[in-house]
Amino acid sequence: MNARVLRIELKRSVAPWAGAVLLTTALAFLYLVNAAWWRGTTAWTAQWTSLALWTRGLLFYLWPLTVGLGALQGLRDHRSKMSELLTTTSRPARHRAATTAGATAVTLASAFAVLVLVGGVQVLANTGYTHVGWLPISLVAVLSLVAGAVLGMGAGRALPSALTPPLLAMAAFAFTVLMQMSLGRTETDTAEGSTITEPNRVSLLSPAVEEVRDVLVTLSPTVHVGQTIWLLGMAATGFALLVAATPRARLTALTPVLAGAAIALLVLPSDPHRIYVLDKAAAEPVCDGPVCVTQTQRARLTDLAAPGKEALRLLHGALGGRAPVSVRENATVLPKGSTPRWSRTDVLFDFDDDIVAAAKGEELTWALIGKGMVPGCSPVGWFSVGEEDIAQTVAVSWVLGEFRSLPGAESPGLRREMDAKARPVWKDLEALPRAEQLSRVNAMRAAAFSCEGDVLEALSGGAAR
Repeated sequence: MNARVLRIELKRSVAPWAGAVLLTTALAFLYLVNAAWWRGTTAWTAQWTSLALWTRGLLFYLWPLTVGLGALQGLRDHRSKMSELLTTTSRPARHRAATTAGATAVTLASAFAVLVLVGGVQVLANTGYTHVGWLPISLVAVLSLVAGAVLGMGAGRALPSALTPPLLAMAAFAFTVLMQMSLGRTETDTAEGSTITEPNRVSLLSPAVEEVRDVLVTLSPTVHVGQTIWLLGMAATGFALLVAATPRARLTALTPVLAGAAIALLVLPSDPHRIYVLDKAAAEPVCDGPVCVTQTQRARLTDLAAPGKEALRLLHGALGGRAPVSVRENATVLPKGSTPRWSRTDVLFDFDDDIVAAAKGEELTWALIGKGMVPGCSPVGWFSVGEEDIAQTVAVSWVLGEFRSLPGAESPGLRREMDAKARPVWKDLEALPRAEQLSRVNAMRAAAFSCEGDVLEALSGGAAR
């Protein structure tokens, strides 16, 4: 297919419109909806992997759209009433199909590339960590769009009806919904007894992915391989339907997509923990003395180093030999719903922790002290405000020697309410002999790090309840 033929095809097909609709819909969705893709370290403009996963997640809506637009393109010959005329020409049907499919592939790939470019420019301004590990995620996304459009084109030619495009788009959307909500999910029980749902291998037949929960998580290489096999089979079936001239040939054209699905299900990982995996390169530590962050947040180390070292100094002055010796960004990725695991020797934190994300300067020192004293035992992925937050405020005030209100994402009214409950506990603790204070603080830390017992009750000497 030369450039002249491609230009002609672009002028007389819906391919340019498909690319324009894809790009404008995606950008409108990202910029007009204030959702999780704008927040924290996993924002779509914060890191390259987050950018790839969030834009890939848009395929939940965009892929059915491209399938429907492809079906509309497949109706072109039928609408122009020239199907029989084309069969009498000397030009092979596969050449005409390749021209039409090629034009659509170019426009869709270009539109998605522009979408990634828009986010990529912002990512470059927000992170110092550059890598190519995100590229397979986006390349599979492009292949998904092209394969879906070609399949739609083939279906539109095989079933030349005005109802084919909308029905096919609705069927594709129903498919993505089922993969995300029921057929593609498996219920499992965590070690703590909580029931959660996790994606299974069937869900990976959907071009979309889950919401980005952790910046250090990416899709495994096995997922890329399995999905590529499935999508190539889908594209092959679409192309075969475009050139098929008889009912038997159209039935035979279904072979590639069925074979691709079967092979892909054999290749795709069956263990949910091998679908979304830790990006080891991104999790590598970058340190300034005892203060360390992951590669993804290396640009924030300068602002964190001084408050982190000050927090360690104050903790050592209050706890002596029991104090932690380093401050580290938590690079452990646990399943949603599981109980966090903490270290007594390291102050483990996440930049998305409420008190850390809201803190700057001196408040960041207080926040790190809080994470070193009462790190929090809410299950992964859950949010709660309660006695642990009150105990954290008391513990930080005890280390500092004066009452301090901690930063956080909660409302000012809720923070004042928690401070009102924490202040009398802190005053009672300060009134005790030093040995008794240490005893209660050590009991509180034992409960906090084991996630067993009541941390506020330990501080109150058993009187909290």
